[in-house]
Amino acid sequence: MSAVNKEIKRITTHVLQKMKTDGEKISMLTAYDFSMARIFDDAGIDILLVGDSASNVMAGHETTLPITLDQMIYHAASVVRAIKRSFVVVDLPFGSYQGNSKEALVSTIRIMKETGAHGVKIEGGEEIIESVKRIISAGVPVMGHLGLTPQSIYKFGTYAVRATDDAEAEKLIRDAQLLQEAGAFAIVLEKIPAQLGKRVAEALTIPTIGIGAGKYVDGQVLVMHDMLGINKEFKPRFLRRYLDLYDQILGATKKYITDVKGKDFPNDNEQY
Repeated sequence: MSAVNKEIKRITTHVLQKMKTDGEKISMLTAYDFSMARIFDDAGIDILLVGDSASNVMAGHETTLPITLDQMIYHAASVVRAIKRSFVVVDLPFGSYQGNSKEALVSTIRIMKETGAHGVKIEGGEEIIESVKRIISAGVPVMGHLGLTPQSIYKFGTYAVRATDDAEAEKLIRDAQLLQEAGAFAIVLEKIPAQLGKRVAEALTIPTIGIGAGKYVDGQVLVMHDMLGINKEFKPRFLRRYLDLYDQILGATKKYITDVKGKDFPNDNEQY
């Protein structure tokens, strides 16, 4: 762990900006509950994202669209109770901000008041700039999200890499600059070519955090269930699995069942 990360008692937007300036990469993971968030915080993670990916990995939906603002608030409050040091960002879920900057602000205020989180993340570029400005003017840090924006999956029709053609790449760079000018403190770049990630990171003064955006961006984020190998179906090129928890938990559960059925658990030392 490098210098900035080590000496900090609490991660703030100011600290994240200093990391970019000093060339220190930012670490970010998703979290949805108290117990896992506490482990990640103890490990020294910089940012915890309470992602609308909870719709997929916690609730079993096919997309991120069904999760509600109330459900996001429940997950976020659980995560915030666990942390001492990490910066907690909460996704504004689908339908809580699109097309209406007043609604975006109302949704954000609910998240901040009811969870104790430190900022929100919002998908999109030029079309949501008014919402970004309004949220920031209320004193709430905003993280942008460009590239593959999962709430727009039906528009894209595919989870393939985004911005591979010049027109979409130029729009992405312009959107990133608009988000920075509006006051966003960081931007997630999802599933774009590494060289485009490099161009965006170099064009901006604020941190860029990639998921499938290559090594030149200012930080990385992964979904907890993917990184820990709880989820076996998802195998994109950008994912590095650090554990294979699915098989470990499966094995432990089978052993428990065997011990109960075989009258081996509990033994004499495990009863009163």
